[in-house]
Amino acid sequence: MAAMNIAGGGLLEPDGRLSRQGIDYYVTRAKGGAGLIITSTAYVNRDAELSLSNIFPYTMMVDKSIHMAPLSILADAVHDYGARLAVSISAMGPRGGAPSSLPSIIDPRFKTRELSIEEIEGIVRTFGIAAAMLKGAGVDAVELNGHLGITLLDQFMTARSNMRTDKYGGDLECRLRFAIEVIEAVKKGAGADFPIIYKYGLKHYVDGGREIEEGLEIARRLEAAGADAITADAGCWETTYIVHAPTTQPPGLNVDMAAMAKKVVTIPVMAVGRLGYPELAESVLQQAKADFIMMGRPLLADPEWPHKVREGRLDDIRPCLGCLEGCMGRGGKYLSCTVNPTVGIERELTVEPAERGKSVLVVGGGPGGMEAARVAALRGHRVTLWEKGQDLGGNLIPASVPSFKQDYRRLIDYLSTQIKKLGVSIELGREATVELIQKMAPDVLFLATGSTPIIPEIPGIEKEKVATAADVLLGKKAIGESVVVLGGGLVGCEIALHLAQQGKKVTIVEILGGVARDMFAINRMHLIKLLIDSGVRILMETTVSEITDDGVVITDKQGKSSKLENDSVVLALGLKPNRELADALGDTVSETRIIGDCVEPRKVMDAVWEGFRFARLV
Repeated sequence: MAAMNIAGGGLLEPDGRLSRQGIDYYVTRAKGGAGLIITSTAYVNRDAELSLSNIFPYTMMVDKSIHMAPLSILADAVHDYGARLAVSISAMGPRGGAPSSLPSIIDPRFKTRELSIEEIEGIVRTFGIAAAMLKGAGVDAVELNGHLGITLLDQFMTARSNMRTDKYGGDLECRLRFAIEVIEAVKKGAGADFPIIYKYGLKHYVDGGREIEEGLEIARRLEAAGADAITADAGCWETTYIVHAPTTQPPGLNVDMAAMAKKVVTIPVMAVGRLGYPELAESVLQQAKADFIMMGRPLLADPEWPHKVREGRLDDIRPCLGCLEGCMGRGGKYLSCTVNPTVGIERELTVEPAERGKSVLVVGGGPGGMEAARVAALRGHRVTLWEKGQDLGGNLIPASVPSFKQDYRRLIDYLSTQIKKLGVSIELGREATVELIQKMAPDVLFLATGSTPIIPEIPGIEKEKVATAADVLLGKKAIGESVVVLGGGLVGCEIALHLAQQGKKVTIVEILGGVARDMFAINRMHLIKLLIDSGVRILMETTVSEITDDGVVITDKQGKSSKLENDSVVLALGLKPNRELADALGDTVSETRIIGDCVEPRKVMDAVWEGFRFARLV
């Protein structure tokens, strides 16, 4: 299990100790078959907590003996399941300190302060002290986090953030001095045989950042200095869509980094980055591109991923969507997962057998409806699902068509497979009516009737050249070579990219001052980059007043009108809830739950969570 940030509350106490929920969170992954658990990065210096307070409300710490008790409990529990525990450790500069005085990477409005040699030597000592305490607590190894460009280890190694002229700056040998002294301090504190994994980006993918040649030389020198393994990552703070790869990134995007590192070192190399695909992960090992497979988010989505792979139950793996919404996009709330609501509260949110079996009817076979059916069946209820279409998946069916959204197809496959295995009675082509529901008289009714596209009143909207995004994705409407997409939200941007990747000339017209504003920041950053790279033209603060046979009439923010010539117009102007059945039913079934987009069009997480949380209580 790769180190994942758990700052944000719930899994940590205010003083930086693991909470009970944090212990449960890691033990669940060990119980699921992970061989090595690497914790969230913990900081060895108390000043780091102050440096991080503007980014994360909670920070994991290992600078005092009080932090060791929960780690000792965790180590014993992890060992019970045959796994090992490593703690990721790092440091930040005290009181805004850094290798050199430069604008902060995190917030350029602030300038860092150059650390003195005495301060650097003091920080090195704290690594050794922390390592000694961790070994005493029963921890099996440490990972030194020299990644992302915001930790001191990476800042000292990198020429663009280290402008020093003393022994800690200049050429690569001097820039690596801090990291090598840290390795020596850890070995001195915890013993020469205490394993050290060193994590860093072999390439930063940013101007002035590390290039692969230097990244490989660093690997050689880290091995010579005593590192026992290397995690071959990539990216930095400014290219966080590589570090925290969204679904628009290809599977195994950093495998080539691990493969190159393996050619220059003899110590084990760990591969990381969208490796939650069993066939891919296995091929990386079989082709000797890495010695270990690391994954973070796939083990949130399904803690039992290793056991299921080992047992050949691949269709039982709950897939990570790469959406970042549950694990990173919840602000100050506890870390969780879009497709697995139990993450972070594993002890509290269990699915128990029902005291009495009930008849449960689920209307709608989208993600919310299928999740409700799955959980209700797990509890022992008699579940029937009606879907008016001929396929399960709801709005996820068109959403999963683009090549960069295949993980959403995997979610449809997972949920549909699970409800079939659990004996849910599935009736496709069955449209629910008040009369049919009254005739069935279920004890519990879940309404998950979804949503439909909004069709605005624009002159010319009825023309044959106009299609909804869903109809285009489902192949119901042919599209010309020149396309205008009305609406620059998530759906509009994704359909624009999908069409551009097919060679179409695409323009997005958005009434607001930004596009993809309904996406999590990292996903948005990468999607906009892909749109730009694909040549998609984006017009913001622009309205459409008419659709003509040969184009669309637009008006910009200055009130100037013009015509965009095009062959096709795609509508991506939002969705409206399908509430008709819910409104007509009233209180026909006393125990009725309305879930998903028919409450309000939102995201996959809302639908899945509502289906799960309500079904576990019926």
